Amino acid sequence: MSRSLFALLCVSVWINYMDRGNLSVAAPVLQPEMGLSPTQMGILFSGFFWTYSLLQPLSGWLVDRFDVYRLYAAGFAVWSLAVAAGGLSNGFVFLFATRLVLGAGESMAYPAYSRILAGNFPEGRRGFANAMLDVGTKAGPALGTVLGAMFIQAGGWRGFFVVMGMLSLLWIFPWMRSIPPAALRGNVHGRSQHAEVLRTTAAWITFAGLFGFNYAYYFLLTWLPSYLVTERKFSMTAMAVYGSLPFCVSAGASLLSGVWTDRRVRRGAGPDVRRRIATAGLLLSAVMLSLSAAAPAWIAMPLLMLAFGGVGLFSGNVWAITQTLAGPGKAGSWTGLQNAFGNMGGVVAPILTGWLVGRNGRFSSAFTVASMMLILSAVCYGVLLRSISAPLPAVATHDR
Repeated sequence: MSRSLFALLCVSVWINYMDRGNLSVAAPVLQPEMGLSPTQMGILFSGFFWTYSLLQPLSGWLVDRFDVYRLYAAGFAVWSLAVAAGGLSNGFVFLFATRLVLGAGESMAYPAYSRILAGNFPEGRRGFANAMLDVGTKAGPALGTVLGAMFIQAGGWRGFFVVMGMLSLLWIFPWMRSIPPAALRGNVHGRSQHAEVLRTTAAWITFAGLFGFNYAYYFLLTWLPSYLVTERKFSMTAMAVYGSLPFCVSAGASLLSGVWTDRRVRRGAGPDVRRRIATAGLLLSAVMLSLSAAAPAWIAMPLLMLAFGGVGLFSGNVWAITQTLAGPGKAGSWTGLQNAFGNMGGVVAPILTGWLVGRNGRFSSAFTVASMMLILSAVCYGVLLRSISAPLPAVATHDR
C-alpha cells in the first residue's frame, strides 16, 4: 500500500469522526432554533447508532465480496451528502432522516479499514497502521469541536453542516485517483463469510469483549462533560481543557502501543502480544475509573487520564487482533459483525447512565457499571480468547 493512499485513509478517519460529531457541536444553537425537546435531541443522537450498528454485517459482506476501495468511497459520499443535507433541515423528521443516512454511510468505514489493512500490512506492521487510524477517532472529534464552534459563531449551524459535507466530498477525488490497479477485489466466488465467522467461538468472544469496552467508552464520551461540570464543579472553560486531555492521552497510548507491539512481533513474540497488551489496558482502565470516581478532584483527573491511557492500549490493538483471527479474506465480515454487536454498547450506555444518575443524583454507580463492563471485556480477551490463533480457513481471493 502506497504511503499516499495510507495517508488518505488516515485523513478519512479524522473526517469520519468530525462528521459524526457535528450534531453534538451544533446542538446548543440548533435545539432552541428548531424548538426541539431534550427527548427529541436524544433520539437524534441515537439515530446514527441504529443504522451504523445494524448495517455493519451487510457492509462487512460487501467489502469482502467486492472492490473495498470503491465501496468505501461510495459510503464516504453517502455520509458526506447526509451531513450537508442536515443543514437544509426544516424540522425534526428531516434531520432525523439525515442522521440515519449518516449512520448507513459510515457503517462501511470499519469493515473497509479492516479489509484494507489486513490485505496490505503484514502482522509485524499492522499494529502501527491500526493505531494511526485509532488516533483519528480521538483527535477528529477534538478538532471538529474547535473548528465547528468557530464556524457556527461566524456563519451559523446550517452553514457549518453544508460546508463540512461539501468539503468532505473533496477527499473522494484524490482517493479514487490513488486506488492501485491491483486493488483488493474480494472473494471471487461471492461466498458470504458471515456463517463461517458466526460458527467461530473466538468471534463471539470478541463480540462480547467489544461490547463491554464500548459501553465504558461511550459512557465517557457522552457523559464526561456533564460529570465534570455537575459533580466535580468545573467551569465550562476548565471542562473544555480537562475534558479533552484524556482523549489526547488515549491517542498517544494507542500509537505507542501499536508501534511497540509491532516491534515485539517482528522480534518473534508472535501476535498474541497484542492480546496481552489489550487486556492490560482494559484492567488498567477499569481500576483507574473506579479510583477516579472516589478520589478528590485534584487526583481524580490524573487517574482519569490513566484510565484513558488504558483505553488507548486496548483500542490501538483490538482491530489488529480481529484482522489476525479473521485473515484478509474474512476481515471485513468479522469486523462488520463485531462492530454491530459492539456498538450496541453505545446505544445502552448513555441511556442506562442517565437513569442511574437520575435515580442516585451522582455518577458513582455509573462509574462502577462502566468498570464492571471493562472487566467483562478483559475476561473475554485475557481468559476466554487465550491466544491469537491462525486465521479461519481461507477461500480463493484476489488478495494481493
